Amino acid sequence: MGIKRSWLCAALVLAVAGAAAGGCSDGQADRAETALTSAPVLKTSVPGMELVFVKGGTFKNPKSNYYESGIVVRDFYIGKYEVTQREWTAVMGSNPSRFKGDNLPVDSVSWYEAIEFCNRLSLMEGLEPYYNIDKGRQDPGNKNEVDQVKWVVTVNEGANGYRLPTEVEWEYAASGGQKSKGYKYSGGNKPDDVSWNWRNSGDRYLSGGWSWHVIENNKTTTHPVGRKKANELGLYDMSGNVREWCWDWYEDPDIEAGLYRVARGGGWIGDIHTIEISFRGKFDANGIGPDQGFRIARNADSATVG
Repeated sequence: MGIKRSWLCAALVLAVAGAAAGGCSDGQADRAETALTSAPVLKTSVPGMELVFVKGGTFKNPKSNYYESGIVVRDFYIGKYEVTQREWTAVMGSNPSRFKGDNLPVDSVSWYEAIEFCNRLSLMEGLEPYYNIDKGRQDPGNKNEVDQVKWVVTVNEGANGYRLPTEVEWEYAASGGQKSKGYKYSGGNKPDDVSWNWRNSGDRYLSGGWSWHVIENNKTTTHPVGRKKANELGLYDMSGNVREWCWDWYEDPDIEAGLYRVARGGGWIGDIHTIEISFRGKFDANGIGPDQGFRIARNADSATVG
């Protein structure tokens, strides 16, 4: 389907844009989650795949891009973890990831493939797909010259199926929602406590400035989801491990909408600043790489907690 394999270029851009070791144990992470949240959990038909309820409201974290913006987020559900390879394979039938492992986050998936996953999971559960996907036409609003896919994807208003989070929802959840403690990263102010990043994801802990050569020779990889500290809402890996697709087109004063889709949270390749809750990443919609994954979401008013 013409997927662009230029993940290294994207990683280099992230590193150039910005110029303490180990995480908590599994037991510590479990205890932290229990203490942090008792929010309703929405279970999918795929064993172990759960979504956490996020109470809506305005942004409470001063480090958020949307703090004091007046934006009010509606209640929603979002994945407790990044979608794993076991979950992806259960829905899609194959595993595209570079790094293999059932509990590793799925990687090397494009925005289009993440959209398809959401619809297929919805159909598996008898839900109405959230997206209308027309593969027979090219999106006139897609201005990306290297994206040869350009499917026309629109939202099926009122559908009760799974979807990608919007960028606003993603940042609201990553920043702790109404329970925010004002952290710089999702769940804390020390990156190694809450994330797998370029320094701590390989054979040895790296220091000094970001260097692809050093990363490549350190056998750096993704790690099983849920091994680091959860954030205030009981969500894991929203900083680091893999970057996460959002629904939105990326747009800022220098870049017009229609060129890139939003990717948030940073990953194991990019420099430390890319895992901050405020960092806005972007990537070609057809782009894939070993640091690119996602988590799912669902409207709260269309979901039944089981």
